[in-house]
Amino acid sequence: MKKTTRVFWVALVVSILFIIWGVVPKDVLPNGNLQHVTNVIQTSIIEKFGWFYLLSATGFLVFSLTMIFTRYGNIKLGKDKDEPEFGILTWFAMLFSAGMGIGLVFWGVAEPLSHYYDPPAGKGQTTEAAKLAVRYSFFHWGLHPWGIYAVIGLILAYFNFRRDTPGVVSQILKPIFGDRVNGPLGVLFDFIAIFATVFGVATSLGFGATQISGGVSYLFPAIHNTFTTQLIIIIIVTFFYMLSASTGLEKGIAFLSNANILLAILLMLFLLFAGPTNFIMDLFTTTLGGYLQNLVSMSFRLSPFEQNTWVQDWTIFYWAWWIAWAPFVGTFIARVSKGRTIREFIIGVLLVPTLFGALWFSVFGGSAVWLEFFKHAGINEIVNNRGQEIALFTVLSQFPLGTIMSYIAIFLIGTFFITSADSATFVLGMQSTGGSLNPPNRVKLTWGVIQSASAAVLLWAGGLEALQTASIIAAFPFTIIMILMIFSLVKSLKVEKKVFREKLIRRIKEATEE
Repeated sequence: MKKTTRVFWVALVVSILFIIWGVVPKDVLPNGNLQHVTNVIQTSIIEKFGWFYLLSATGFLVFSLTMIFTRYGNIKLGKDKDEPEFGILTWFAMLFSAGMGIGLVFWGVAEPLSHYYDPPAGKGQTTEAAKLAVRYSFFHWGLHPWGIYAVIGLILAYFNFRRDTPGVVSQILKPIFGDRVNGPLGVLFDFIAIFATVFGVATSLGFGATQISGGVSYLFPAIHNTFTTQLIIIIIVTFFYMLSASTGLEKGIAFLSNANILLAILLMLFLLFAGPTNFIMDLFTTTLGGYLQNLVSMSFRLSPFEQNTWVQDWTIFYWAWWIAWAPFVGTFIARVSKGRTIREFIIGVLLVPTLFGALWFSVFGGSAVWLEFFKHAGINEIVNNRGQEIALFTVLSQFPLGTIMSYIAIFLIGTFFITSADSATFVLGMQSTGGSLNPPNRVKLTWGVIQSASAAVLLWAGGLEALQTASIIAAFPFTIIMILMIFSLVKSLKVEKKVFREKLIRRIKEATEE
């Protein structure tokens, strides 16, 4: 294939070997099968380095916020005369659809409902548990994940568009490691980014497949929510997102992103007004205040004196998942953010999606909590029997036009699935072709097949738990790379500051001489 690099072949071979390993029956390798080995690795990482994920995610957010208020905020992600390639609404739609579209639909009801019955502190099914349920959903989907995305997106866009550096992780680390990034060390860095992307995205695609399968089985009881159904869904959606990938960034992804946002807003507005509107908006306002008030304490919360794995099961998983998604989302939002200033980029990436996510959880999670707290609807019992993937459809069925809304929700999940996978094939194509802004279709389609096969294998190996395990493992090495990338950016910005000062002195001298 033209334009491919060594990292493409290394990553492709390792991914194929991983997929082959995943389909080997457990009785053939009792202690060496994929599920067993990854569970052992995940347990070790969580027990030894859970604090590392927690501190890193908070550190990335603090760094992002700091950059808004520094003198570097006026620097453009591009040349000084470059203008944004996409309008503000399309830009927001593209970064949001790539960032967490499928996850929001999957966990919008399931997470607050789970926290209501099993809160991070205290007893479940109480007023305090209901408050904590929605607040921690804000926390897990708010400033922290977008702070992670903002860091890597900012760094990639700055080096790619302002410093004319190829858009791959290895070249961004050149200010630290020098020409060594052109050898095996650089291949290792880029491979880790690709590995994290493949399995971070595979996690979301797996969630999407299980929820579409759950929704179809909920609406059509004759169709069972089994791995076979999920596999068929993956194959169908793979065809559509590979078709979209072949149309390019400006057509396929931009069109689908706008369609996703429109559908998501319509679905949210329907439930807002069909459901307990005053309760939802009161909950949104109160919880937003509680989230901001308790942000620092939640950011550093662990449980060293308690035999409680809640933080590990939820917060640590989420931080690992977002970091695993970071090379994908960061590369993609960097690609569509050329011409924006650092300040504009960070404010847009942090605030708009955070507020939208907060409103989303207030509407969907708030409706679920309201049904359980005031109406005793028994939704949790249904979810426990049939799986978290049908939580959304169970809630929608409690309101007028619920069946129609369920059809729309399934279609929305499908379009988010296509957009996320389409965006990921583009990013993987960039990373494996030396940073090409227009990777060949053959490369993108190759990675499309790898992504879907990885999602299918993870579902086959252990369902949702295997998906979560893959994210945590993939994120660990990339967290270290992200920290190195920050040092590389700071070093480069200091050079830019020096150049800017020299230009300013030169202009003053020229003006004085005149």
